[in-house]
Amino acid sequence: MSPSFRLGNEDSWLLEQRYLIDGKEIDDSEFERSKHDIEQSSPPRVVSKQRNGWYLTPNPIHSAVRRFISKAVVILLLALGYLFIEPILSSFGIPGIGTGTIRIGLLDYPLLAVIIVPLLFAPLALRVGANFADLVHQRNFLRSAPSDPIITLLQSPTAGKALHIDVQFPERREDWGDIMLTWRVGALPPAREVVFQSLGAEISKQPPPGLTTELPHHWEIGLDDGTGGGEEAPMEHQEVRGGLFLRPMRSMEFGGQSPINDGEIVLEPPQLSWPGTVSSELIRIHWELILRIEREKGGPLLWVQPLEVGHPLESAVIDSIPTNDGRTESDTF
Repeated sequence: MSPSFRLGNEDSWLLEQRYLIDGKEIDDSEFERSKHDIEQSSPPRVVSKQRNGWYLTPNPIHSAVRRFISKAVVILLLALGYLFIEPILSSFGIPGIGTGTIRIGLLDYPLLAVIIVPLLFAPLALRVGANFADLVHQRNFLRSAPSDPIITLLQSPTAGKALHIDVQFPERREDWGDIMLTWRVGALPPAREVVFQSLGAEISKQPPPGLTTELPHHWEIGLDDGTGGGEEAPMEHQEVRGGLFLRPMRSMEFGGQSPINDGEIVLEPPQLSWPGTVSSELIRIHWELILRIEREKGGPLLWVQPLEVGHPLESAVIDSIPTNDGRTESDTF
């Protein structure tokens, strides 16, 4: 029996596994375990389809535009607030700024609108251009994908302990630069059908609050949990089920990093006390190895390999788990 664990707290994000006997919770911290347990359950489909193999990094315009949109919205709100109080200022003899009109063609437009509206529509045009650039990038990659690296685990991975591995490349291309290696752990969303069942809702009916309808761009049942809202990743090539962009886990932590070299590579574990791999439909703790290859053009290239990590001998407890927005362009390593 793997140890129980509690990640987070009831005031924010909470992920917890407990054991009950006759309806009463038991404290399994008193049990002495002789070995590290590795669960034998098969990994969820989202791991094999969206977290295994080669991945590209999105166009940096996506991240820059998202930051720009936030600033543009602030400017818009300030302009609306100013237009609201401008009549009051005029009553005190304070002349207005930007409240005049400008003629474009046969029509007159407010001066502030001519300045602010382009700030709102320009990011949309930039994101459309970035999406088309990403599609071309994906098409070119699919035509000449590199050979998979050969990764050998020198010791059985265990939560809370260092990872010992060996990495060999059948081919190294001329445009490849530095190659870094790391591993990370995080919590994947539960299966969509289990969430609906737990909330007493039918999966074919209107989703409960906070969940969207199934998104068609994943092209396969089981790859969308209903919380992404279409904003997880840029436009993806339809020939690849699951996509070519790696989605960060919304709750995750990185372990140690190391450049690739000949011989054994040792990666330090994440600092927080995470459990090992859990692959149930409701609770999913996922570990993965990530190779980041710098390239002269096209941005970094990623190789991702899932890891089956054993549980620690004692219960894992994290008071506050790190979270992020889950968008592909915000994933940093």
